[in-house]
Amino acid sequence: MAKLYYRYGTMNSGKSIEVLRTAHNYEEQGKKVLLFTPAVDDRYGVGTVASRIGMQKKAMIIDEHIDMVKLAAAEKPNCILIDECQFLQKEQVLQLTEIVDTLNIPVIAYGLRADFMGQLFEGSYHLLALADQIDEIKTICWYCDKKAIMNMRCEDGKPVFEGAQIQIGGNESYLPVCRKCYSLKRKQAQSL
Repeated sequence: MAKLYYRYGTMNSGKSIEVLRTAHNYEEQGKKVLLFTPAVDDRYGVGTVASRIGMQKKAMIIDEHIDMVKLAAAEKPNCILIDECQFLQKEQVLQLTEIVDTLNIPVIAYGLRADFMGQLFEGSYHLLALADQIDEIKTICWYCDKKAIMNMRCEDGKPVFEGAQIQIGGNESYLPVCRKCYSLKRKQAQSL
């Protein structure tokens, strides 16, 4: 029985490496994978899933016009993989549930849980509500040895705690941090 898996982690926890590794494992066995990424993620070029260690692979672009159910029915993959799933809209998450429930194709979605202000993204919100299985991909805090659970946005090397929810970036813009270090940095910023 197919399932919808939601695998989340902070920035720099290895989510994209996991996507690419999983795609490789299926393809090495001669199995078909459909790999998707939202159009908004253009860090390495639209339609590219890339990790910070240099691995990358072309992917199909998810935008407001795509019908993933129709595409999955036509392509009949063994698995569907989604990178940066936090950027999905509710209707796109519902398409993933339909793929699992009606086509019996497993879907594994990888992404962030919350933004730099600690607020859920729309895609994350609906995946947390609808996924059959939820797994955390762990990493450590940038400042200490605790588990990172928050994403801290930085501008010119300084933490910021206000702004637009979506700002595409990597290590130059975001750091994985524990809640304690996040709170400390926030208090320090407020006292300036």
